[in-house]
Amino acid sequence: MSAPSGGWLAGRRALVVGAGSGIGRAVVDSFLAEGARVAVLERDADKSRALAQALPQVPVTVGDATTRGANDAAVAAAVDAFGGLDLLVSCVGIFDYYRSIVDLDADLLDTAFDQMFHPNVKSMLHSVKAALPALHESGNASIVLTESTSAYYPGRGGVLYVASKFAVRGLVTALAHDLAPEIRVNGVAPGGTLNTDLRGLPSLGLGERSLGDAPGRAAEMAARVPLQVALSGEDHAWSYVFLASHRARGITGTTVHTDGGMGVVAPKKRS
Repeated sequence: MSAPSGGWLAGRRALVVGAGSGIGRAVVDSFLAEGARVAVLERDADKSRALAQALPQVPVTVGDATTRGANDAAVAAAVDAFGGLDLLVSCVGIFDYYRSIVDLDADLLDTAFDQMFHPNVKSMLHSVKAALPALHESGNASIVLTESTSAYYPGRGGVLYVASKFAVRGLVTALAHDLAPEIRVNGVAPGGTLNTDLRGLPSLGLGERSLGDAPGRAAEMAARVPLQVALSGEDHAWSYVFLASHRARGITGTTVHTDGGMGVVAPKKRS
């Protein structure tokens, strides 16, 4: 099979889940720039309205990705609009602001666990399950799930967030195994992201707190990674483009780390 002409995703049909802001929105823009037709599932009504106004060619389904119904509706909208589906991306996520087990109230544990694992893990299972029939019909399908640098290095999230992102690592591995050879499955593990609207757990009193609003965030992000860069959603999005494209046709079950080089341990300077 020859590589598609034109853009990296020319003629490809995509559904991006959690696309109202941050990395998800950047993925939508990058996919469109590379020739894909894109549909969206987004829970936030205001973000959905803004997306539909800015990109009228993009079918937008408003719904909760943790539910079967919303995912079924979004897949149906994409298939109705494009005649099929080739690509599925999930960028759904919620954060715990580094809450350790020591500081996690036992009375809140059950609710906090559900609030973390439902969007960060269960939503991806629902999205994949809903999209599978259309992806199988594609004959050249790809799934890209959003992991996090938190799933590889300690201290980049609290106990619930880190555990949920480890679970997404497991999803990438298990799905890549189960769905080969028809469907490739990979992950992107972003580090910190500028202008993200990643929110905290409501049960921990963090529902209105947005990670992107932290003061001095760009300088703090750049200072903690070897490349000394503060990355945006757009920086992360190109890895999704690559993994979704024909150029990655030999890649499945792996993860691209867009984290400024956190895996590089600089040697200590000699005194």
